[in-house]
Amino acid sequence: MVDGLHARLDPAFAALADGTRRAILEKLMAGPLSVTELARPFAVSIQAVSKHVKILVKAGLVRQEVVGRVRRCHLSAAPLRPAVDWLAQYRVFWEESLDSLASYLDQPDSDANGAPS
Repeated sequence: MVDGLHARLDPAFAALADGTRRAILEKLMAGPLSVTELARPFAVSIQAVSKHVKILVKAGLVRQEVVGRVRRCHLSAAPLRPAVDWLAQYRVFWEESLDSLASYLDQPDSDANGAPS
């Protein structure tokens, strides 16, 4: 079970590990764009952005559609669902841990035997 889950999560997390790729996904949230349009705000070449897009396509986070001579990139958020679900369990863990810490810190001071000091 864990191996199958990791096999689904690894490509998405690997793709998300790069800031440029995360920025590309953010831009695609507004709608489809060509690679040229995606490259405009970045200080990198169209070829570099194209390589980033290929990694996102391989991870299933972006799909491309050929319209004439232009490749339009579309966001595919569905592969992020397993990652969101996986991260949610850690959110619950940390919320419970922090709630326990807050409860402990809210208790009146006591000595090592539990008696108030």
